[in-house]
Amino acid sequence: MIKILIPVDGSEHALLAVRHALRLVSAGLKARFVVANVQETATLYELMVAHDPAVLEQVNEAAGHDLMRSAVHLLQAAGLSVTQDTATGDPANMLVEMVERNGCEAVIMTAHGGGLRAAVLGSVSQEMVRLSPVPVTLVKPPVDEPVDDAVDDIAGEAGI
Repeated sequence: MIKILIPVDGSEHALLAVRHALRLVSAGLKARFVVANVQETATLYELMVAHDPAVLEQVNEAAGHDLMRSAVHLLQAAGLSVTQDTATGDPANMLVEMVERNGCEAVIMTAHGGGLRAAVLGSVSQEMVRLSPVPVTLVKPPVDEPVDDAVDDIAGEAGI
């Protein structure tokens, strides 16, 4: 049984990767999933206000679990084995660490639109393709179906 990492950020686009994973399972793939979220590193202001790095770590972990809730629910509703993992730092590098830490053999993630930011800074999906030690499947939104409609379909199927 293959173990697959699905990074999510709480967006509708991220749920498209979950939907793709569900399609693969319905086609016969036997898989377990690790749903992952990476939070940004605390700013200097946040460090000064919190006074305790442990508090910031707890806040980041809680935020990560909140952003993963829909994806985890969809996978669990399909009766699949799901674990969760959160981290703080550079998204691509942390996701590579999560792949290794969890013993994942593949990654399924959404390919967000390029745009100027991706051209200048590089997107997380592009970095994952470059850095990942395992295959990365990028899921693009269907051309004929707006993202919101696709997510509504997923939510309807899962009862949320």
